[in-house]
Amino acid sequence: MILDDFITITPTGLYCVYGDFFLDPQQPVNEAVVSHAHGDHAIGGSQHVYCTAATQSFMKHRYRKFAAGDFHVKNYHETFKIKDVAITFYPAGHILGSAQVLMEYQGIKYLYTGDYKIEPDVTCEPFEFITADVLITESTFANPDTKHPSPVDEIKKLNATTANIMLGAYALGKSQRIIHLLNEHCSTKNIMVHHSIMPFVKIYEDFGMEVGNYKMYDRKVMKNQHEHQVYIVPPMVFHSYHKAINVVRAFASGWKNLQQQNGISLYISDHADWNAILETIDKVQPKQVWTLHGDGKQLKDYFKGKLEIKIMNE
Repeated sequence: MILDDFITITPTGLYCVYGDFFLDPQQPVNEAVVSHAHGDHAIGGSQHVYCTAATQSFMKHRYRKFAAGDFHVKNYHETFKIKDVAITFYPAGHILGSAQVLMEYQGIKYLYTGDYKIEPDVTCEPFEFITADVLITESTFANPDTKHPSPVDEIKKLNATTANIMLGAYALGKSQRIIHLLNEHCSTKNIMVHHSIMPFVKIYEDFGMEVGNYKMYDRKVMKNQHEHQVYIVPPMVFHSYHKAINVVRAFASGWKNLQQQNGISLYISDHADWNAILETIDKVQPKQVWTLHGDGKQLKDYFKGKLEIKIMNE
């Protein structure tokens, strides 16, 4: 029997009372199962953190000695238990080390996707489809009007200009993917990376992910060479230089609001769009779908009378 209260939303985060642990808690807890290392899913300070090796490395870099009391690093496909709940990580395809969390209790399988994408991305482990009784999915882009374009077609837009480009991208995950895409499809571009992004790139390389050629940002190069330079910066830097001159601005994201007032739109997302969510539901074959991190109303309407959709964050 599916337990409606197997995962509940609390002020601290997603809580599993049957295992007495939290999924991606928003405050330090005793037992934390962390799907991936983005700051809105992985905070420092929990006593016991269960995650992949890459997630551990990213968290240790970001939080230093406050990352966790103890890390319990688990491989993909390795099953472990917290109390009576059996847990297995599977690749989520979001960033390096990102994991779906399969939880089994009393013969029922609950699959928490965390953030995920199913399209190919050589800079992280590819998404794996696993069957489950309950699919707990992000719904960031659960809208029929949202269909992510090809990232290759998007990155090739940068070839239309020879001007220098300031390219905003999240420091972890998106930047490494962008470096690789630029190397593959924008061969005339010289790639420079903001210093705050460099440690994450190095961790990717330590885990065997070769993103391609890049250099640390050199202000003199950007100032004296007015063509073919792409400077990848984190969001805070990108927004603080909104009046930067002699550059074309672009921001790599699936969000429309982040494309406004930029010289080039760059719709490259690391989240599942509408069609990807539907494909995931089809292949997971759940009896119920629980939605998080977005708006699940359109999924509920789409599957009305066919599949039970529970919107957890209503």
